[in-house]
Amino acid sequence: MAAVFRHEKDLLKITPHNAWSQRFWDELTPFKDRISGHPFFADMAGGQLSIASFRYALLNFYPLVARFPAFMGLALAKATNFSEAGVSEARDWLIQNIKVEERHLSWYRDWAGGFGITAEALDKVHPPAPMNAVNHYLWNVNTRGNLVESLAATNLAIEWATGDWSSKVYAGIHAYTNHPEVSINKRTIAWLRAHAHYDDLHPYEAMELIKRLSDGNPQLQQQAFQAVKEGLAYYELALDDCYRVQLDSLQKLRSA
Repeated sequence: MAAVFRHEKDLLKITPHNAWSQRFWDELTPFKDRISGHPFFADMAGGQLSIASFRYALLNFYPLVARFPAFMGLALAKATNFSEAGVSEARDWLIQNIKVEERHLSWYRDWAGGFGITAEALDKVHPPAPMNAVNHYLWNVNTRGNLVESLAATNLAIEWATGDWSSKVYAGIHAYTNHPEVSINKRTIAWLRAHAHYDDLHPYEAMELIKRLSDGNPQLQQQAFQAVKEGLAYYELALDDCYRVQLDSLQKLRSA
């Protein structure tokens, strides 16, 4: 029999929220908005971010992007009890999207290269503690947490906020086109374009999986909620550190 292949988007149907999942989503939205509305991204989208600050962020966020498929692989290892609702769907979804995230890693390296960051610098980077905390948190939750917590922290929290800010930054990225140290072209903005456009289904699909895995189980629902909230808090901590570099750059300009 010939194999039947389905498009990635056909693998998981998004269903309307019920009472608990709508409340879950609504209560977490303000925490997500703290990321997408962060002044660091406002400056980036407006073309006001210094190149030093841009490079600092691209370089030190690289380990998060590089390890993202591995975090999802740890979650995949938890998707083994196929008699439980949602586990088979979670397994299939994770397998598909680990491949997607591997491709995104290559695109991120191109974006960093467009801002003058070498592959050697990316591979040797050791982020400062405020930026590395999110990596430690995701490793911890994907190692010690359950499948619902893993999806919540990684694929809902991080991808939800990233899709939001990416669309804003993508709209303003061409402000950097004429900078002599920056190369903006189709290849160097592929990562940003992907997350601003077609990649935006991922957090909604992650939420769908959380609903299926934890429906009728208040304990799992609360664990998922806390995992998203903490993931977003660590994300914000990293952004605060990035914005510190931007503020330092502005202070030096004023003092010059």
